[in-house]
Amino acid sequence: MSGWDEGAVFYSDQAQFPRGGPGGDPAADLSRHSALRKFKEFLRGFTGPTGDFPYRESLVHNRDHVTVAIEDLDAFDAELSDKIRKSPADYLPLFETAAAEVLASLRSKVAGETGEMEEPVTGDVQIFLSSKENCLSMRSIGADYMSKLVKIAGIAIAASRVKAKATHVTLLCKNCRSVRTVSCRPGLGGAIVPRSCDHVPQPGEEPCPLDPWIPVPDKSKYVDLQTLKLQENPEDVPTGELPRNMLLSVDRHLVQTIVPGTRLTVVGIYSVYQASANQKGAVGVKQPYIRVVGLEQSRDNNSNGPSNFTLDEEVEFKEFAQRPDAYAKLCSMIGPSIYGHSDVKKAIACLLFGGSKKRLPDGVRLRGDIHVLLLGDPSTAKSQFLKFVEKTAPIAVYTSGKGSSAAGLTASVTRDSSSREFYLEGGAMVLADGGVVCIDEFDKMRPEDRVAIHEAMEQQTISIAKAGITTVLNSRTSVLAAANPISGRYDDLKTAQDNIDLQTTILSRFDLIFIVKDIRMYDQDKRIASHIIKVHASGAAASSKNTEASEGENWLKRYIEYCRATCKPRLSEKAAEMLQNKYVEIRQKMRQQAHETGRAAAIPITVRQLEAIIRLSESLAKMRLTSVATPEHVEEAFRLFNVSTVDAARSGINEHLNLSPEIANEIKQAEAQIKRRMGIGSHISERRLIDELTRMGMNESIIRRALLIMHQRDEVEYKRERHVIVRKA
Repeated sequence: MSGWDEGAVFYSDQAQFPRGGPGGDPAADLSRHSALRKFKEFLRGFTGPTGDFPYRESLVHNRDHVTVAIEDLDAFDAELSDKIRKSPADYLPLFETAAAEVLASLRSKVAGETGEMEEPVTGDVQIFLSSKENCLSMRSIGADYMSKLVKIAGIAIAASRVKAKATHVTLLCKNCRSVRTVSCRPGLGGAIVPRSCDHVPQPGEEPCPLDPWIPVPDKSKYVDLQTLKLQENPEDVPTGELPRNMLLSVDRHLVQTIVPGTRLTVVGIYSVYQASANQKGAVGVKQPYIRVVGLEQSRDNNSNGPSNFTLDEEVEFKEFAQRPDAYAKLCSMIGPSIYGHSDVKKAIACLLFGGSKKRLPDGVRLRGDIHVLLLGDPSTAKSQFLKFVEKTAPIAVYTSGKGSSAAGLTASVTRDSSSREFYLEGGAMVLADGGVVCIDEFDKMRPEDRVAIHEAMEQQTISIAKAGITTVLNSRTSVLAAANPISGRYDDLKTAQDNIDLQTTILSRFDLIFIVKDIRMYDQDKRIASHIIKVHASGAAASSKNTEASEGENWLKRYIEYCRATCKPRLSEKAAEMLQNKYVEIRQKMRQQAHETGRAAAIPITVRQLEAIIRLSESLAKMRLTSVATPEHVEEAFRLFNVSTVDAARSGINEHLNLSPEIANEIKQAEAQIKRRMGIGSHISERRLIDELTRMGMNESIIRRALLIMHQRDEVEYKRERHVIVRKA
C-alpha cells in the first residue's frame, strides 16, 4: 500500500469517462480528465504569432462558437491534436465542455433578481475545426478512415430542410411513471432505449413489462440538423467516371449557411448510419456519411482571396503586367495549338479575365462577365477553343447543346427517396458560378431550353418556382457558345438573318459574335496545312514539352485568378467621353444601313452592346493590372467589337452592292428566264428549276443569287423547307 500517504489528491475515473482511451487501454497516457484540463489551458493560454490570445478573444466576442485551427493545437500539444484526429467523436464533446467552462470563467458576474452577484448562464459552445492539410479524394475514403477526421472538397449540390434532432430524449415508463433521460448519438445516429425499467416493484404491485418506455417529445432537448449532398469537383473526376456524392450532416450553427452550388472544403468525422429499417438481412451493412465539424466556402466574393498567392508569384505577376507586350503574350497563350484566329483569341482572353461587377445604390447589379458566340463553318477550331477554356478557366463547365435540357442547365427540383421531400439540385449554370460555361452546338438546342439561359446571361440569377420551391439562385457566369449556321456552312449568298438561326433576344445578350469562315486561299491553306502536319508529326516530341505546356496553362490559370481577385478597373473620363461619341456613331451607321437596304440588321446594336464595350475595356485594363481603363483600351475594345459583332451584322449579301455590271446583267437575264418558266401562282421544285436553267448555260450561283433577290423583293416565296418555289403576283 505504499505511496498512498503522500498527501496527494486521488480521483477515480467516473462512469461518464470510461477507463482509458477509446481503445479501452486502461494505461492510456491521456485520460479524459487531463484532456479536458489541457483543452482549457489551450483555449485560455494559446498565444498567436503577434502575442495576443486568439481563442480567448473569439470566445468573448462570439459566445456560441469558436473556430480552432488544428495546426495551433499541434503546436500547443501534438498528442492532444493526434487524439482529436484519431477519435474525434470522443474528444470533441470534451473540447466543447472545456470551451463552455472557459467562457463561464471569462464572463463577469451579473446581478441577479435578488441583487446578489451570480454566475452568468452560459450556453453550449460549438467548436469548428479548420485545417490546412491537403484534401482527400472522395474515392479514396474507405473503411480505414472510419470515425477519424477527414478533409474533403467538393460542390454542394443539394440541401435538405432543417430538421430537429434530439440530443437528450426523456423517457416515461408506462407502468410506474418513473422518468429517465437517455442521450442520443450525435450526427444521424439514434438513441439506445433500455429494454427494461429498473424500478423495484413493491409487494402487491405488478412488475414493469419489457419495453415499457414511451418518449416524451416536449421534455426532450433538440438541436438543428440539416443534410447536404456534396459532389466531387468536376476537375477531380477521372475520365469516363460519374462524379461521386457524399452525404454530409451539419448541426447547430452550420445549418443553413450553404446554398446549393457553393464550393466547400469540409472537415468532418467519417461515420455510418443504418439507412432504413426496412432493409432486412443486411444488419452489418451501413451507409457512410460525414458529420461536419468545420467547413469553409472555398470561393467567397474574392474568389480564394489574394492570400493564396505567394509573394514571389505576386511579384512575378506584377512584373509581367508591366511588360509592353503583356497583352500580345497573353493572347498567344490562348489555344497555342490553334493556327490564326488572333481576334477570337483576344476575345477569349477578355472573356477569361472579365470586366468589373457593379452594384448601384438602388441595389441593381450590372454584370461584369463577357459572353462570346462563335458562329461558323465546321472544322474552324470552335470546339477546340471551348475545350481550352474549360481547362484554363479557374472554374468551368462544358456542355453540349443536344445533351442539355433546361433543367440541366439551370436547376432541377428532385424528390428525396428517403424523406419524400423536394429539394433543389443546381445545374451547369449554377455549378459554374464565378466561372465560364462552354456550350457547344448552341444552335442544336431546343428553343424552349435556350430560353432558360436568357435570365442567367443578363440578370445573372436563375429564379425557380416549381413543386412548392420558390427561390433565386446565383449564376454569375460567362457564356462561351459555339454554333453552326442554319445550313451547316456559312452561305455568303444569304443575308445574315438567313444564316443565323437565333433570336434577336439571345443575340443581343452576347457581347461579341464572331463569324468564323473557312476561306479558301492558297497561301493560307498552305500555312494551315503545314501547321497541322507539324502538330501531328511532332506529337511524340511534344510529349516531352507537355510539362512546359501544362506549366504555362497553370501559370495562366493562376494569373487569371490573381487578376480577377485583385483588380477592379473603372473607366477614365476621357475614355467615357470617347465611348459615348463612338456608340452614337455606330448607331447612326446602322440606321443608315437599315435605311439603304430597307431591313433591320440581323444583329441589333443596343445599349447592351455599349455595356459590352465598357466590359471589354475593363477586362483589357485588368490584364495589365491597371485600375483605370484608358482611351487606348477603349480603342482596342472597339476594334474587337468592330471585327466581330458589327462585321457579323453587316455580313452576307447586301442587295446590289459590290456587284460588277456584268454580273448584274447576268442576274437580270436569269430573273427574266425564271419569270418565263413560272407563271404567277405556279410552283416548281428549286432543284429542277436550277437544273433546267444550268442546261441553258447559266451559272448556278447566278441563278441562286437571282432567286434570292426575287425572294427579298417578295416576288417568289419558298415552301416545304425551301424545296419548292412559288411565284407570287
